[in-house]
Amino acid sequence: MAAQAETAAASPIGVFDSGLGGLTVLRRLRQHLPGEDFIYLGDSARVPYGTKSPETVRRFALEDVAFLSRFAPKVVVVACNTASAVALPELRARSAAKVVGVVRPAAEQAVRIAGAGPIGVIGTEATIASDAHRKAVAAIDGRIEVITVAAPLLVPIVEEGRPQDDPVVLSVLSDYLRPLQRCRPTVLVLGCTHYPLLARAVGKLMGPETHLLDPAEAVAEVVEQHLRQRGLLRQRRHEGALRCFSTDTAERFAGLARRFLGHEVDDVQWVGTDELTGAGREAVEA
Repeated sequence: MAAQAETAAASPIGVFDSGLGGLTVLRRLRQHLPGEDFIYLGDSARVPYGTKSPETVRRFALEDVAFLSRFAPKVVVVACNTASAVALPELRARSAAKVVGVVRPAAEQAVRIAGAGPIGVIGTEATIASDAHRKAVAAIDGRIEVITVAAPLLVPIVEEGRPQDDPVVLSVLSDYLRPLQRCRPTVLVLGCTHYPLLARAVGKLMGPETHLLDPAEAVAEVVEQHLRQRGLLRQRRHEGALRCFSTDTAERFAGLARRFLGHEVDDVQWVGTDELTGAGREAVEA
């Protein structure tokens, strides 16, 4: 039994997103859990998920989880807000590992911070259309007002590497944030993993009275608590390993990853979308 527990604890944590944005979640996870090994999949060839239909997002997300399952992860983190919003029940039904999304942890933290004040959410078209954040907040406290705004252009802007003080960035943000500026929410949830890279610009436009919430911190706390409760937390003196897979070119992924993760990424491998499709088909047939 002890050997089995040790083997389970040594299993990696899997993380996926539609592109590079999930590295902001991975960064926080590694800060909380430095001894853990991580496998990251960025489906950059099919980014963004946020403009696609719920059916397509579910299929892509199932393929992503099926690929990560090859590494026998002890936890799978759905870093993608869109996939968390529309595909979480299916992912949990098909995965042997604990599956953690980003919407519920963000809602719980937003409610704690907001008190009775209104909560704002910016996200992709699919995330906002799912109404997942509003439903998650209502399940915790139905009295809290939730104002949601879709901001689809922010993902490609971030992936292009534009700086936060770029006039294009500020113009697009100003347009998206105008309804929220009128409401002045107590908390604004950055409901896409790319958006924390625009936090300074968002904060400047919203003002100091609005607390910007990056869900990554709440997700890391949930994963850490789960591992502690089940005796799966890996404690060791050296930092755990990180392997990254990208459906776009490995060179482009490695070149942009530093902005999201804060350091160079050495181990990046290309994986074709046909291989993801194959992994998803195998999982369904099994």
